[in-house]
Amino acid sequence: MTSDALPRTRLYVDADLAAGRSVALSEAQAHHLRGVLRLAPGAGLRLFNPRDGEWLARLDGLSKAGGTALAERQLRPPAPEPDLWLCFAPVKKDAVDAVVEKGTELGAAVLQPVFTRYTDVQRVNLDRLRAHAVAAAEQSERLDVPQVRDPVGLEALLAAWPGGRTLLVCAEAGEARPIADAAAETSGPAALLVGPEGGFAPAELEALIRHEFVRPVGLGPRILRADTAAIAALAIWQSLAGDGCGRPPHRV
Repeated sequence: MTSDALPRTRLYVDADLAAGRSVALSEAQAHHLRGVLRLAPGAGLRLFNPRDGEWLARLDGLSKAGGTALAERQLRPPAPEPDLWLCFAPVKKDAVDAVVEKGTELGAAVLQPVFTRYTDVQRVNLDRLRAHAVAAAEQSERLDVPQVRDPVGLEALLAAWPGGRTLLVCAEAGEARPIADAAAETSGPAALLVGPEGGFAPAELEALIRHEFVRPVGLGPRILRADTAAIAALAIWQSLAGDGCGRPPHRV
């Protein structure tokens, strides 16, 4: 199979990938391949993980309990995503699902839920969010899946902040530089922080800007919904400081 005729189907697997290695597929993956995509043994697909990159493989067997695929050859070597974190206050189900899905598509390496004073949602279904991240990585040609971390409070996030990582805080009020200017000037590890629908409390913004690693940024004159703000901030950062010049491989 030539490089310009690759199978469309991609699956993230945790197993090691190497030529001639048989890779176990989960029950959910087998159900999707058999019941949704109508694939049969012998069909081509692509398997990937962050350690071994992307591999061409063939379905070797499918059953209700799972399946196997035989790895044939490497298509792409491992390649890390930009070292960007997206920290966000959890919002309602569909909106937070969209933040995780689009954050994955836009190359965030870490997705960090953060509880703030005005955060309405107090529980996060991490299993669901991690499943959304896997599906988005498979669709978007990523070679890894972002880490969806356990939620933390804003104070705990700041107290444990790693040295050398810039935090761009999307502030809806107060003095802030345009995010495009800040993103263009940011080098090295970075993170974006987006607050809840009600925004950050004044005391939270004051506490944030006291830290040397924090850069308050603005997204323009309009007030954006929290999920819109997260996606807009990621897109701007990606276009100016990310890996926007890369191109995915051809596929059939």
